[in-house]
Amino acid sequence: MHVLVCGGTGCQASASSEIVSCFQNILADKGLQDEIQVIKTGCFGFCEKGPIVKIMPDNTFYTQVKPEDVRKIIEEHIIKGRKVTDLLYLDPENKEHVADSKHMGFYKKQLRIALRNCGFINPESIDEYISRDGYEALGKVLSEMTPQQVIDEITRSGLRGRGGAGFPTGVKWGLCAKSKADQKYAICNADEGDPGAFMDRSIMEGDPNSIIEAMAICGYAIGASQGLVYIRAEYPLAIHRLEIAIAQAREYGLLGKDILGSGFDFDIELRFGAGAFVCGEETALIHSMEGKRGEPTFKPPFPAVEGYMGKPSNVNNVETLANIPIIINKGAEWFSKYGSEKSKGTKVFALAGQINNVGLIEVPMGTPLRDIIYEIGGGIKGGRQFKAVQTGGPSGGCLTTKHLDTQIDYDSLVAAGSMMGSGGMVVMDETSCMVAIAKFYLEFTCEESCGKCTPCRIGNKRMLEILTRITEGNGTMEDLEELRNLAAVIKDTALCGLGQTAPNPVLSTLDNFWDEYVEHVVEKKCRAGVCKKLMNYVIDQEKCIGCGKCAKNCPANAISKTEYIAPGHKLPSMVINTSVCIKCGACMSGCKFDAISVK
Repeated sequence: MHVLVCGGTGCQASASSEIVSCFQNILADKGLQDEIQVIKTGCFGFCEKGPIVKIMPDNTFYTQVKPEDVRKIIEEHIIKGRKVTDLLYLDPENKEHVADSKHMGFYKKQLRIALRNCGFINPESIDEYISRDGYEALGKVLSEMTPQQVIDEITRSGLRGRGGAGFPTGVKWGLCAKSKADQKYAICNADEGDPGAFMDRSIMEGDPNSIIEAMAICGYAIGASQGLVYIRAEYPLAIHRLEIAIAQAREYGLLGKDILGSGFDFDIELRFGAGAFVCGEETALIHSMEGKRGEPTFKPPFPAVEGYMGKPSNVNNVETLANIPIIINKGAEWFSKYGSEKSKGTKVFALAGQINNVGLIEVPMGTPLRDIIYEIGGGIKGGRQFKAVQTGGPSGGCLTTKHLDTQIDYDSLVAAGSMMGSGGMVVMDETSCMVAIAKFYLEFTCEESCGKCTPCRIGNKRMLEILTRITEGNGTMEDLEELRNLAAVIKDTALCGLGQTAPNPVLSTLDNFWDEYVEHVVEKKCRAGVCKKLMNYVIDQEKCIGCGKCAKNCPANAISKTEYIAPGHKLPSMVINTSVCIKCGACMSGCKFDAISVK
C-alpha cells in the first residue's frame, strides 16, 4: 500500500510536510513502516481542496487533510479498511461523498499529458520516474533515430509553444538545427511571470526529470551539448528538485559525456532570474543569462541563429518540454489526435479567482470555456453570476458570457479578443470592476516594463494615468477615445511582446464592458463598489437599531447619531458623514444587521 501526500508549494504551505512526518511516525509506532510506503509527490492539481492525501491502490482521495487527521486515516482506513467519510470530497450538487478522483467533476474532463506524473511519483526519485517510462524516449532517440527524424516527429505532432506565442516547436528546432556553429544551447524558459500562473512551477516541482529528459532530446536534435534552465529565484522548491534530478541523472549516466554509450554529450546548468516579467521574452531572457540587463532586442537575428553568447540557441518553456518525451514514446499521431485542427494536444491552465475549484487543470485543446468554468471549475463562488475570465495574463483579454462556448485554443482565443498566454485563467464575478481590472494589469505591465522602447515606457504610463483618472471620478469621454488611440499605437510600435500586448486588457474591457466605463465617466459610479473614490457607505435608517458599533469601529469618527428612531427600534439611527469617511469598510464589516451598504 502507498500513501501519496501532495508536496507542491501550496500544500507545503498548509503543513503537508508535517502530514508526511505524522504518517511516518505513527506507522513506525504500529510496526507498519515496511508495509506502507509514504511518498511526498508533486501537485495533484486540486489546490482548492489541499492538502491532499491519496491511498493506493484503492485510489481513495482525501481532501483538506490536517496533521491531526493522520491517526484516524491510519487506524480506520489502513488498518480496518474503512474509509474516513468526513475527509472525502463532498460533491456540491448531490451532497454525496466521492472517494475516487475519477468521479469528481474537477477531473472528469481533464486529460493529463504534460502533468502525467505530477501527484503520482516522488519527484526527488529518478527511479520512480524511470518506472513510469522515464528516459525511454531519450534512449529511443539516441539508439533508433537521427536528429532530423526527431525534429520530424515533433513537427508532425503539431506541438506548439506553450509559453504564449504558439510557434510550432518542430519548426523552431529545425531552424536551430540548420545553424552551423561549434557550440549550441538548449534553453528551458522557466521564468513564469503571469499573475496567477503556476503551471511551470508545478511541473518542475512534480516531475523535474521530464524536463531534463526533454532538454537532452532537444540537444540531440539541434546539435547542442549544453542545456540551460533559466528559473526565477522565487521558486526555491522547484530549484531544489531540479538540482536533485540533475545530480541523479548525471549519476545514472543520463547527463554528461557519452550518454548511454551513444557518443552524445549533454549537460544542464541552472541560471537564476530575479523575477522580471520581461525576461519571459526569449531575447531578454538570454541577455539576463549573459549577465546583462534583461531587455529584448529586434529580431532577426533570431536566437536560433544568434542567441546565448552569440551562439545558436533554442528556447522552449517548461510545459512545451514536458510534452516531448511522451510524444517520442507514443508517436506524433497519438498526440495529434487530441486537440483542435490547428492546436494539437492539451493545455495546462492555472484556474483561479472567483471559482469554486481553484487549481491546476489540463484539458484537450478545443475544450469549451463553459466546460472549464462550470464543470471542472464547479461554477462561481457563493452562487454569484459569472462576469468575465481573463486569459493570457497581462498580455491577454477578458472574455464574457457571450464567449462561454468559445473553444480554448490559440486561434479561437485571439479571434475572441484574448490569447492563450502561458495559461493563467482568472475568473471574475459581478463584484469585479472591469475598469479596475484593466488598471490592475496595466499597473503590472508598467512596473515590469524594461523601459527600452518609448511606446511601452511612456505610452503604457499615459494609459495608466487615464485609467487612474477614470477610477477616481475625474475621467471624460475624450479619455475613452484617447485610450483606444494610445492602445492602437502601442500595439503597432512596441519592441517586444510585453509592450505589444499590454493594451489587450484595456481594449477587451472597452469592447466588452463599455457601459461600465461610461458609468465611471458620466455617472461617477462604480457598480461593483470597487473604486473607492466613486463609492459611499450609506446606513439604512430603517434597518439601523442604533447600537453604535459602527461608530466605535470607525477610525475617522465619521459616524454619528441622528434624531430619527425607526419604527420598532428604541435608539436613534446612525448616519455617515461622507465628506469625512475614508471608505475603509470597517463599519459595514462590523454591522450584524445588514444596515450598511455601498452606493
